[in-house]
Amino acid sequence: MLFNSFDFAVFLPIVFLVYWALKDFPLKWQNVVLLIASYLFYGWWDYRFLGLILISTLIDYGAGIAIHKYRAQRDKSRLFLVISLLSNLGLLFFFKYYNFFVQNVDDMMVVFGYHLNTSTLNILLPVGISFYTFQTMSYSIDVYKGKLEPNHDLVSFAVYVSFFPQLVAGPIERAVNLMPQFYSKRKFDYAEAVQGLRQILWGMFKKVVIADNCAVYANQIFDQYTDYNGSTLILGALFFTFQIYGDFSGYSDIAIGVARLFGFTLMRNFAFPYFSRDIAEFWRRWHISLSTWFKDYVYIPLGGSRGTVWLAVRNTFVIFLVSGFWHGANWTFIVWGGLNAVYFLPLLLSNKNRRHLGDIAPGGLLSGIRELPAILGTFCLTVFAWIFFRAESIGHAWGYIKGIFTQGLFSLPHFQGMTDAAYTVLYVCLMIVIEWQARNEEYALETIDTKLSKPLRYLGYYSLIALIFFSLGQEQEFIYFQF
Repeated sequence: MLFNSFDFAVFLPIVFLVYWALKDFPLKWQNVVLLIASYLFYGWWDYRFLGLILISTLIDYGAGIAIHKYRAQRDKSRLFLVISLLSNLGLLFFFKYYNFFVQNVDDMMVVFGYHLNTSTLNILLPVGISFYTFQTMSYSIDVYKGKLEPNHDLVSFAVYVSFFPQLVAGPIERAVNLMPQFYSKRKFDYAEAVQGLRQILWGMFKKVVIADNCAVYANQIFDQYTDYNGSTLILGALFFTFQIYGDFSGYSDIAIGVARLFGFTLMRNFAFPYFSRDIAEFWRRWHISLSTWFKDYVYIPLGGSRGTVWLAVRNTFVIFLVSGFWHGANWTFIVWGGLNAVYFLPLLLSNKNRRHLGDIAPGGLLSGIRELPAILGTFCLTVFAWIFFRAESIGHAWGYIKGIFTQGLFSLPHFQGMTDAAYTVLYVCLMIVIEWQARNEEYALETIDTKLSKPLRYLGYYSLIALIFFSLGQEQEFIYFQF
């Protein structure tokens, strides 16, 4: 079920009313409602996917209890942790990476004169499998490390795994943050619900008005890149840059906003990353839940930046390459991850990777002008890297990049639909202006009630709703559903 669908527009109010009608009942009743709603929400794509979530839930539920039970016997405790990790990674590998590995091993053997005659499988990738497997693995690891007591309530644990607002594209929640919220009595908070609706509205604007409109032109230019001049190809890369941001950060805003309607607090997943002043700051602001997951469960256990320079460099490349591969079974994602590691390395080696930890341009306009060159430089590096992320293959990416650096680079862009695309550019500019004025807040509309009078505020709401309504067309899936 898509957030930007009529089905969800009917589904959400019904679940909301039933859920809060049970506020005076035992807490378990509300958790049961959320569990049923979450399974219905996920099964809307394909009911067969529910079996995988159920398997992952039962394995990690039992593993968590066993890990804690045998914590005095380290070998046994570690065994159950390994069972949990191998089960989750095994499912993820089979559904997402099996064909990739088979094909690449086959190609490698051909180079040495061997023909394995292996065959790939027609595997349907379950929506959001990378997200919920990482979420359940963090639970098992945290129980093993003693950061969390195991959950003995199967219902609340099952809701933690399948919580529908963030199930298919995050944020990837840590058990230490989200799970205790299923144990606590929830009270309806009107102010928090209003904030949730505002965040949903802004997320829908970014998805429907920005991402879906940008996708039309990004797809057109990337799919037929040999027909266009260099300036048009740059414009195509820019369209994709704002498509993926509007799509993924829009999903995160909607997910967090929907969770607030039910009395839950999810972690922030985006912090205006395109205003970053270097690539290290970008990765602290982009897909925060994944970046911090890899930092805590991969980078730090490997030693982080401690030790020799070689180890710090190795760990940096490991974290970025693994992050790239997490996104998909294609060499383009691995190159994208490696390219970001190359961007990051000079900052690490010069010990400048943590110099931008504070607010962006806190001094207002003058400060913003001073920081603009660093912001634009980081943005250009990011746009270039996105070419590999969007391309179908390394050859496609390389051909696209070569097409940019031709004589046509200095010609005006030209492609079918230029007039309509101008409106999309205006929408992107509107988003940038609104997000810039809120660059140090949680999301763009968070303090709109203190900045605008009531008439202007409602004019803004209705304007966004109108833009969303007139931009609605065929329902477009979110990009990160494929991951």
